[in-house]
Amino acid sequence: MGSRAVRRLCAVLLTVSLAAGAAACTAEPGARPEGIVLADGDELGGYNPVAGHGEAGDSKIYDGLLRLAGGEGLPAFEPALAARLPEVSVDGLRWTVPLREGVTFTDGTALDAADVVATYRAVLDPASASPLATAYEMIAAVEATGPHEVRFTLRHPYAALPAKLLLGIAPSERLTGGLASESALNTEPVGTGPYRLASLRPDQAVLVANEHYWDGAPQVPRLTLVHVPDDNARAQRLLAGEVDGANLPPRLAAGFADRDGFEVSANASADWRGVSLPAGHPVTGDPAIRAALNRAVDRRAMVEHVLAGHGRPASTPLPAVYGPGYDIGAGFEHDPAAAERLLDAAGWRRGPSGVREKAGVAAEFTVMYFPEDTLRRDLAQAFATDADRIGVRVHVRAVDRAGVPGRLPVDAALLGGGDLPFDPDPQVYKTLHSRYADPAVGSAYDNASGYVDPAVDEALDAARRTLDPAERAALYRRVQEIYLEHPGYVMLVFLDHTYVGADTGYTGALPVLEPHSHGVNWGPWWNLREWTRE
Repeated sequence: MGSRAVRRLCAVLLTVSLAAGAAACTAEPGARPEGIVLADGDELGGYNPVAGHGEAGDSKIYDGLLRLAGGEGLPAFEPALAARLPEVSVDGLRWTVPLREGVTFTDGTALDAADVVATYRAVLDPASASPLATAYEMIAAVEATGPHEVRFTLRHPYAALPAKLLLGIAPSERLTGGLASESALNTEPVGTGPYRLASLRPDQAVLVANEHYWDGAPQVPRLTLVHVPDDNARAQRLLAGEVDGANLPPRLAAGFADRDGFEVSANASADWRGVSLPAGHPVTGDPAIRAALNRAVDRRAMVEHVLAGHGRPASTPLPAVYGPGYDIGAGFEHDPAAAERLLDAAGWRRGPSGVREKAGVAAEFTVMYFPEDTLRRDLAQAFATDADRIGVRVHVRAVDRAGVPGRLPVDAALLGGGDLPFDPDPQVYKTLHSRYADPAVGSAYDNASGYVDPAVDEALDAARRTLDPAERAALYRRVQEIYLEHPGYVMLVFLDHTYVGADTGYTGALPVLEPHSHGVNWGPWWNLREWTRE
């Protein structure tokens, strides 16, 4: 009996949950079918880089000019479609990128400078309504300076530009204008990447190896992605042998740690979880409430119990991976007594029910979370418990994803961030800069608290414009110092993203710092193009 069949039989026989520690059933070793099947919580489709697909360099279908190098800590960038790393002018305003020659798209057309120019111009074109547009606004112009060379001209020096060169490149002929969300590339992608899309339906996408890939055809011939939004359902499908891997929340993944035939892995990330505090709300907009809640929460307990140890406490959006740009003292201590003193001094007094009041306003508010995300639910509940101990009543409420953005100015939310963490600027700028407090700028999730501090703005603007590493690091430490004096969120934790995989007979997984996105494009499978047979 094959290993998948044995795991399926195990699932039938087991009658108690993973959480209860059901006895493991050993999968019998044997030949495996070619290819890998993964269960993903993210929806399938949307494969247009102009619409945001693979912005962080995780696409299997597209290549960027640069790509990430695996390893511990902050990843380095290495050339992909670029023949070598960019050449930067002395003033930092012109970045020249020579292109690799002999590269073809999966439709057989040759890559040239026109494709790079068309892709970036499409992102910047208002007619595309690209969600990436404001994140690329430092680019004033992109032009071909030869058949295989492009030049980016910037509005101001921008040290983090290499992170923006991870964007996948599409053929110019396929970038026909109009809304990026309506482009045929979303369902019929054409890239230069290690895989091409063979079939797509709402519950399943099949990718097959690109035999003409410029960096050598991948040894994993077929990747099947199955859409399974529910955490527990992904775990059960793993146990049943229906899939070879999945992303799972830490406590659910821990249930596989002692099961033969499975491996639990974790990648460090700069992916934070925190509670937005709307500035316009009479409770969450009060500086004393914000300061008190940051001292009331027990972040270490959340890491230990909610994350099963897979993470680190977070007091600001900047993690320790940024080295000298991280202020080692930038943290709130768990001090409920100090929190209560702050509230007392600000006039928030406990009423008969134990809930504090001020000028007839009760210290209570709602925290939203996505119903399918059990990790956000558990963090929201832990936050509510800690807040209750200092007299602040938090109502935890599941709200469908589509309904959350419109309610962010009124209700708090258990949010995540760190979409492009390979430099401090994209990690923190949109979260804290006052420009993004304007709902008309960027996404509704950018600066969801409506945080405004001119000193933070000044430091963030200066840090993105200087190319001097020591000066940048000092400015980011300054951001953290100011933020701790006037916090706008209650940052809780940085996650280690956890995954469970079955033995497939392939090796080659490498660690990498992960962004907020943590579907199966990441985890052990982020560098699938490099995997080999044992």
